[in-house]
Amino acid sequence: MATVYKRGGTGNRGGRYYIAYFDHRGKRLARSARTTDRATAERIAAKMEADAALRREGVIDPTLDGISRESRRTIESHLADYEAKFWTADRSDDHVKRTLRSIRWICKNAGFVLATDISADGVTRAAGQLKKKGRSARTIQAYLTAIKGFTRWLAENHKLPRDPLSSVRKPNPKADRRRERRMLLPEEWKCLEASVNLGPVRYEMAPAERVLLYNTAIQTGLRSAELRSLTRGRLFLDEELPFIICKAGSAKNRKDARQYIEPELVAALRAHVAQKTPAAPVFNMPHETNVARMLRADLAAARAQWLKDAADDPAEFARRQGSDFLLETNGEGEVLDFHSLRHTCGAWLAMTGAHPKIVQTWGSRWRWPNSWTRGTPHCTRRR
Repeated sequence: MATVYKRGGTGNRGGRYYIAYFDHRGKRLARSARTTDRATAERIAAKMEADAALRREGVIDPTLDGISRESRRTIESHLADYEAKFWTADRSDDHVKRTLRSIRWICKNAGFVLATDISADGVTRAAGQLKKKGRSARTIQAYLTAIKGFTRWLAENHKLPRDPLSSVRKPNPKADRRRERRMLLPEEWKCLEASVNLGPVRYEMAPAERVLLYNTAIQTGLRSAELRSLTRGRLFLDEELPFIICKAGSAKNRKDARQYIEPELVAALRAHVAQKTPAAPVFNMPHETNVARMLRADLAAARAQWLKDAADDPAEFARRQGSDFLLETNGEGEVLDFHSLRHTCGAWLAMTGAHPKIVQTWGSRWRWPNSWTRGTPHCTRRR
């Protein structure tokens, strides 16, 4: 039997009534009637008791009833639980923030407030707004991946009866690529290395450290964020086959990455970290937005020196001016940025004849040709 009462006893004249009753599982619950009128509170209590009896007898499916309640909650309240799921899965801060930002943008522009408001048509319209703003297919795909992951989670956790976005298709990012990257040619690396070694400090990184950073990126294929997280304790330079470990928390695929390196790089790294503690960063890298600027400045200086070397030969100088050598963007629109060093790693290995799968699994068995990774650069040779 449901009981109607006021907290604080009869002296609480203006307060709301509360209802105590047993649900369909036999559990005693207390809920606010949200009214100060006793007659209204008693009618609500009778309804609660009747609903509990119907659920107990199987007339109302408790699971479907729970889904109905959850679907009427606000999207923001669900996002709090969704965010907790990401932290439990140990996803990176950047990934969590980017995903939630994309979901909120689509919901705001589609006019979604409650979970039950989410519809395929609304999401499609929001994606159309992104396209009108000139956003790339890759960016639109990222937004759709975020919102589709959210609705799939809602359906799987009985917060929606079904996934409303199961029919929404994501665009193919390869059909509309805004940034095509190119590899750094072995000859370009020789000139870049020589120029950086003779150049100034940039973004508080000494020339020798920048050369070491670029060389490590080329030989390991590690991303900028992975190199930034690299500490002295993750360098295993005294092993028979020296290697670097990028911890799962920093790697994009959340798995430990073991990257083998050449003896010349081993010696340079050993000297560089000789006075560092195990927890100290290997590289004193600038802010993430300045890493690409730093490489661009070094590329420009290297190209300027390469052109200067041919100043006494008008024909050669004119030929070099028309060349893409060491240019940030070549004639086909392909860009050479810091992430291109990762592409360079794979491209150079492919040029040695290594099969990509074998290289991925047995990186230590392959050696960079000496003419690519060390020796005096021949910047004046014809290209």
